[in-house]
Amino acid sequence: MRFGVVVFPGSNCEHDCYYMLKYILQQSVRFVWHKERDLSEFDAVILPGGFSYGDYLRTGAIARFSPVMEEVNKFARAGGIVVGICNGFQILCEAGLLPGALVRNAGVRFVAKSVYLKVENTDTLFTRRCTDHVLKMPLAHGDGNYYADAETLQRLREQNRILFRYCTPGGEITAAANPNGALDNIAGIMNEAGNVMGLMPHPERACEKVLGSNHGLQIFQSLVA
Repeated sequence: MRFGVVVFPGSNCEHDCYYMLKYILQQSVRFVWHKERDLSEFDAVILPGGFSYGDYLRTGAIARFSPVMEEVNKFARAGGIVVGICNGFQILCEAGLLPGALVRNAGVRFVAKSVYLKVENTDTLFTRRCTDHVLKMPLAHGDGNYYADAETLQRLREQNRILFRYCTPGGEITAAANPNGALDNIAGIMNEAGNVMGLMPHPERACEKVLGSNHGLQIFQSLVA
């Protein structure tokens, strides 16, 4: 597959994504500067984590006006695969490609630690190779508290669009396992068409055992399956 990894001013996880795609999965990949206007060469586009534009105002609220986001919008609506990780998830919500919003963590503290995610739906482009139903991977954010109104939440549940929930190592969905106060322990969702996904934890940082977990690789293996 041909991947594009978008680079915004302030992004800092683009090299992790690039390394994983090129050297572990051996896919075609190149960086895409945020002012680029043509995504036609790609099969999938990744919005990596970081602090785009310094995350002033709401996180992702300025980045969604970058020229490339107009193209990401067209790309997604034409069926192209789009993945937003951490800040990328925030940008996708701000751009209207995913419902809801990411607000300040409960307790208003930056959280950086490894968490466990229960895979709630393995019948998607993003999770079909998730053989472990509980994945361990790191997260690092101050605004990862997912919120949506009741109608949106109900629709996400009914359409099986909640892909990951924070859980215990044994897979139990508990308040104690929720690192940021996210509604319904939500860590990742997809759009109604099933080609756009956002998640707050960092699967690209959990692709080799030497890093403490290689569970994140299952998500990217799902994409290229």
